Amino acid sequence: MRVHLGGLAGAAALTGALSFVLLAAAIGTDFWYIIDTERLERSGPGAQDLLGSTNRSQPEPLSSHSGLWRTCRVQSPCTPLMNPFRLENVTVSESSRQLLTMVTLAGISVYIAYSAAAFREALCLLEEKALLDQVDIRFGWSLALGWISFIAELLTGAAFLAAARELRLRRRQDQAI
Repeated sequence: MRVHLGGLAGAAALTGALSFVLLAAAIGTDFWYIIDTERLERSGPGAQDLLGSTNRSQPEPLSSHSGLWRTCRVQSPCTPLMNPFRLENVTVSESSRQLLTMVTLAGISVYIAYSAAAFREALCLLEEKALLDQVDIRFGWSLALGWISFIAELLTGAAFLAAARELRLRRRQDQAI
């Protein structure tokens, strides 16, 4: 079966563009991580007492969704995550930025581990295992777009490799003649 070089180039361009668009959409949206507490909030005042709600008539919803840049709660405005480079008059060297980025990533990793441990400890203290069954924690569609972008990038690489192989075979045939 003969593969056309134009078809390979078109496939590489199409999957490359698709990968870029999907990655841009994934990075720009706020649905990487979703916490849904709707079942817990509907279950009644006993569950709200466990959550420490002070307003018994209208508890504040605890559901949220987070992206790479901000966290959004249901009835509250989105809060941006820390951005150390947002001030215009601050001059930071490139090496300092890289160090700050590494420290930030390490801090986020420690925070995630601590939050998971604190949540487990809170459940043990409350002795309410059913509470965890009523909170739905999942990854969102932004993460799925990121994975689809990664797969499209792999397909782009495969198309480029196939095109390079096709060009090499054509060159060999031309030299043999």
